Amino acid sequence: YGRVDQSAAWALLARMYLNAEVYIGQKKYTEAITYSSKVIGAGYTLLNHYTSLMRADNNIGNTEAILTINYDGRYTQNYGGTTFLTHASVGGNMNASNFGIDGGWAGLRATKAFVNIFPDISGLTDKRAQFYQNGQTIDITSITTFTSGYAVTKYKNVTTVGGAPGFNSTFCDIDFPLFRLGEQYLIYAEAVLRGGTGGDQATALNYINLLRTRAYEGLGGNIGASTLTLDWILDERARELYFEGFRRTDLIRYNKFVEGSYVWPWKGGSPSGTSVADYRKIYPIPVNDLNANLNLTQNPGY
Repeated sequence: YGRVDQSAAWALLARMYLNAEVYIGQKKYTEAITYSSKVIGAGYTLLNHYTSLMRADNNIGNTEAILTINYDGRYTQNYGGTTFLTHASVGGNMNASNFGIDGGWAGLRATKAFVNIFPDISGLTDKRAQFYQNGQTIDITSITTFTSGYAVTKYKNVTTVGGAPGFNSTFCDIDFPLFRLGEQYLIYAEAVLRGGTGGDQATALNYINLLRTRAYEGLGGNIGASTLTLDWILDERARELYFEGFRRTDLIRYNKFVEGSYVWPWKGGSPSGTSVADYRKIYPIPVNDLNANLNLTQNPGY
């Protein structure tokens, strides 16, 4: 486990350094390059197929995962984690058994803004575009109506080969990656473009094209140097890392989370999207924590 522990620490440092300018007001992009490079050089490789990332047997031969939260339908039963991400994404006329589960919770959908960053949402070209459209509308006109908005099919409690269901149709076997190699490629590329030293744009472009070669299962999605901009990387992070817990942090880093210059459907509670108060960049401290520790002070605005 030595390599895993060390690589996970490097991966965490790379992520923290990428966001350091937000957290502490200091640019640490050189350090982000240093530690993402350490992870990249540690021997991990991308899985051959993007769709294999979130399947019931992703604990077997997963060369991309650096550190995971391990879920098992027999031994780690709970209603959060990948059990939630799988069940909550199924509803409408979707067949729950195709996802290895005993029923959908009809909750999570994708906004049109996210769907539209894929040039082809069928999944026939970019395999990362995993959406269910039958009976769904692309516009979310009602937050409480599951068929309003496209469903996301990224998480399936079935095996990669053969599509056999997991051990338990209620609790999923899908391990959740806290860190995986794909993110480190994206960190390296963004840190280079933000002015970090110790890396170069040619290597950054190569890492991005490794992700896209996997996504397109061929060279058809590869990009040239002129396409590799910071805004393009933000979209590529969404395509690669969606439903893995990155978007809020990414938008804050890009000054697009609360600002009115960048909106999406239902941002700020508005169907067309609107700006949000700046203090929302920081979460409130839970009341239970405040009551337990009188030395804590609630964050501004809450």
